[in-house]
Amino acid sequence: MALLENMRVFVRVVELGSLSAAGRQVRMSPAVVSHRIQQLEQHLGVRLLNRTTRQVHTTEHGQTFYRHCLVVLDTVERAETSVATTSGVPSGSLRVTAPLGFGRRILAPLVPQFHELYPRVDLRLRLSDHLLDLLGEAVDVAIRMAEMRDSSFVLRKIADCRRVLCASPAYLEARGVPRAPEDLMGHNCLLLRFPGSRQYQWALEGPDGPVKVPVRGSFDADDGDVLTQWAVDGRGIVMKPVWEVAAELRSGALQPVLPDHPPEPVMLAVLYPHRSFLPAKVRVFSDYLVEHTRSLLSADLAL
Repeated sequence: MALLENMRVFVRVVELGSLSAAGRQVRMSPAVVSHRIQQLEQHLGVRLLNRTTRQVHTTEHGQTFYRHCLVVLDTVERAETSVATTSGVPSGSLRVTAPLGFGRRILAPLVPQFHELYPRVDLRLRLSDHLLDLLGEAVDVAIRMAEMRDSSFVLRKIADCRRVLCASPAYLEARGVPRAPEDLMGHNCLLLRFPGSRQYQWALEGPDGPVKVPVRGSFDADDGDVLTQWAVDGRGIVMKPVWEVAAELRSGALQPVLPDHPPEPVMLAVLYPHRSFLPAKVRVFSDYLVEHTRSLLSADLAL
């Protein structure tokens, strides 16, 4: 068991890039974490990490060992989960990824209550607007607001989220109010961009079907909340799920743009890998998330 625990500590160090950060997650001091890594290196007879005062970097041996650790730990967890599933008691570590806006506004407030219901499930959140490699990152559950073409995942729909184009009153007064979709091409559009992002045109609803408008702007970001703040500050027009900017719309900090040509809705869904059996921790978390998210979104989606 000591070897497995040392492997778990090593994996956290590699993923977080820091002994102290890993220590905070596994509730150990940096000195104890360092000792665990040294035990592994002595056991294997190779150096796994190169340490500096602020960061650690894996050696070639460390990268190889890290990949094998993921396989071993996943196998152990599956074995534990199979017993837990039979006994009906959800347990184990649950790795969840979600978009930043959803994670901050919807998911994070739900985590403490979920943990009270299922204290043996340890939730590990990875919040990012990037589309992570779910299998490569060993994710158990993903919340997505994007098309999923990967058939290796089970998709469970939460809701169709209405989206809205919006801008601040100051921006619209200075630059004019768009009257038709093609007018957007003359405006500063705030775009969510990251490697692999496809946001270079907006699909709006029209009387004869979707209208795709090529859009551009003076700056973009890979964090959706940054785009919202830029829009509030009068920097341009942004496209957002209604629930994400509901407070700004209610207060008047943002105003709808082209309400007769709203963006096409986007599906919010839970994803998890196909498996021979569904771990109890994944099942109860998915049920909990779908139920509570639908309730929380209903008021904002009705705007």
